[in-house]
Amino acid sequence: MSRDSGAGFFAGLLVGAVIGLAVGFLYAPQPGHETRKIIKEKVTSVKDTASKAAQKMRDYADSKFTRDEE
Repeated sequence: MSRDSGAGFFAGLLVGAVIGLAVGFLYAPQPGHETRKIIKEKVTSVKDTASKAAQKMRDYADSKFTRDEE
């Protein structure tokens, strides 16, 4: 069994979040301005999550390269 570094997990998480948001908004009973507000909040949340995941991956890569050079 191969060991994944987590990139596939985060990609799947991001795709799942986008699909979940799309389905949720299709069935949302609120008016348009409320829906736009919620979308803005969710996009901000997803961007923050993606940024944190990218930073973790950078830190992981840095630790691998630093350890290999020592």
